[in-house]
Amino acid sequence: MPISTIEAGIVTFTLCFVLSSLAYYKQVLTKGGTAAAFFVGLVIGIAGDVTWLLLLLFFLLSSFAATKYRFALKEAMGVQEGKKGERGGTNVLANGLAPMAVAVMSALGLPFLPATWAGLVFLSALAVAGADTLASEIGVLSDRARLITTFKRVKPGTNGGVSVLGEVCALGASFYTALIGWFALFYISGRFGLAVTLPTQSWLLFIPATVGFLGCQIDSLLGATLEDRGLIHKKGVNFVATSTGAIIAYFLLVWLA
Repeated sequence: MPISTIEAGIVTFTLCFVLSSLAYYKQVLTKGGTAAAFFVGLVIGIAGDVTWLLLLLFFLLSSFAATKYRFALKEAMGVQEGKKGERGGTNVLANGLAPMAVAVMSALGLPFLPATWAGLVFLSALAVAGADTLASEIGVLSDRARLITTFKRVKPGTNGGVSVLGEVCALGASFYTALIGWFALFYISGRFGLAVTLPTQSWLLFIPATVGFLGCQIDSLLGATLEDRGLIHKKGVNFVATSTGAIIAYFLLVWLA
């Protein structure tokens, strides 16, 4: 049964409020992170649609699971996120601004971003964020990290450090984000009478799957160069990587079209 605009708005507001409040209660987010997550989710849910919001929530849940994975060991190593794995407002915005911008541009009906492309670009930005989060949170447990620019052995948690474990996690996160996004933006959208915001060619799934992994490498390169020199902070690196991923996905669509 098709869902109306008002019903979609109510569902979006309720989901954002309940889940951001739950995230704060479970100490997944700080107060600032809770407010930022509510705002980003609300904008994406309204400017995009409910399925876009569900994909964002999926990213947040997978990030939380990766953060909590072997947290005691990360804490002992001194490489944990926050005090208990919680994320603040700047972290949420660093990963959420690029997807939010895509949703807003899609809602504006800009001629250079057709509706059927917008979902794929949005999905690509999320794939970068998901790949980087899993590569960082799980890859940091490997004691065989190497600097991406020189391949010299470095301590886990070093800016620009990569490992085989982290790269496998990044690749896996890119692919499952693409697959789950395809399912949500096609099946769930059609189920509730929402507009399908993906191209019909299923082989185009390779774009978010590939861009997610590539964006993670861009994040590591920026970490090893600009961040390590103090020219940009970690959150800035995350924002640049997700934004670059969205841009690469867009131009791949232009090229293929």
